[in-house]
Amino acid sequence: MIRTLESVAVVVGNAKKAAQWYRKALGLVVKEEGHWVTAKPKGAKTCLHLCEGDELEPGNTGILFFTKDLAAEYRALQKKGVKFTEKPKKESWGTYAMFQDPDGNVFWLMEG
Repeated sequence: MIRTLESVAVVVGNAKKAAQWYRKALGLVVKEEGHWVTAKPKGAKTCLHLCEGDELEPGNTGILFFTKDLAAEYRALQKKGVKFTEKPKKESWGTYAMFQDPDGNVFWLMEG
């Protein structure tokens, strides 16, 4: 299960549609207050603000999620249809994988 989130903004084409994906695919808690749509792991203090924009800027967001067991989380997310751009890889600084949402935003998933 994804445990923590450290960063804030993600540009999406449709905030409500993106919110559904974050809820279903990643199991995040979604809160909708008018145009302010957020998603965060249960109990986290920091959240993603799903910002609708005319120009999407897909690519590495620099947003990092932590999980206790990367291999198990990788398998669970793949079963939910999450597309990984980088398979789990062990480096001297940690073990990580990278995945993307339907709008092409790329996120880091790291064991920690």
